[in-house]
Amino acid sequence: MKETLYFAAANLKEAVKLLGEYKKRAVILAGGTDLVPRINTYRFKPEVLVYIGKVGLDYIKEGKGSLKIGAATPMAKIAASKLLAKKASALVQAAQQAGTAAVRTAATLGGNLANASPAADLATPLLAMDAEVALVGGKKKRVVALKDFFTGPGKTVLQPGEMILEVRVPASKGKTVFLKLGRRKALSLSVVNAAVRLEMKGRQCREARIAIGSVAPTPLRCPKAEEMLQGKGMDSEIITACAEEAMAASSPIDDQRASAWYRKKAGAALVARALTQAAGLEAE
Repeated sequence: MKETLYFAAANLKEAVKLLGEYKKRAVILAGGTDLVPRINTYRFKPEVLVYIGKVGLDYIKEGKGSLKIGAATPMAKIAASKLLAKKASALVQAAQQAGTAAVRTAATLGGNLANASPAADLATPLLAMDAEVALVGGKKKRVVALKDFFTGPGKTVLQPGEMILEVRVPASKGKTVFLKLGRRKALSLSVVNAAVRLEMKGRQCREARIAIGSVAPTPLRCPKAEEMLQGKGMDSEIITACAEEAMAASSPIDDQRASAWYRKKAGAALVARALTQAAGLEAE
């Protein structure tokens, strides 16, 4: 068996060149919180590792009409960002609940998305905020809506030789909320998670976004449930109906963490709670 080739790219240009040269044989390494345990337990032996931790993709900045977060930005940096707390609070909430402090220090935004786990905590708030993913490969760059990025468990639209450059979150109004249910109160994979964004005018909903995770092969947007709230007054009745409609779009499975039945019930409750908080009705 051949030894793994390891390259530490000095800059983005070099990283893209290496990925283009080795294509399907190359695996990107950044934080390594998912990849390294797989290698250490002999479940996976990559032919080529390309480390991108030093190529300048660790940043959070505000551009014209959007927030831009580099693919190699650690979750801990996202969790502590005052800019994101103000502009994208659900993403901060998700990052604060993602794994241990040690994991958050190493794990990156790009890795969380490229890993394409149905339970990826950062995916649902980004879906609720209409995020886009900027990709680069060879001499080409393209931008993909996050809702179109995931194609199945562990699968994305990333092509051989391509990598995530950054995530772009368009400026939007309203309040965002992320909630997560695990088997423990902390340091646990999601049994189900939910993120919502509501733009309200008084008690009337002007715009809604709802996303759910760990209940389908990919993190999901729920457009039918969103439409139920458009232009409607928010109360417990419509919130309950909307949450049930959101879970109707899901297709959960039984696994070691929860049954499909439990995920459906718990998911509806979680979506309802998130909507209630985003609408400012939790005190009623």
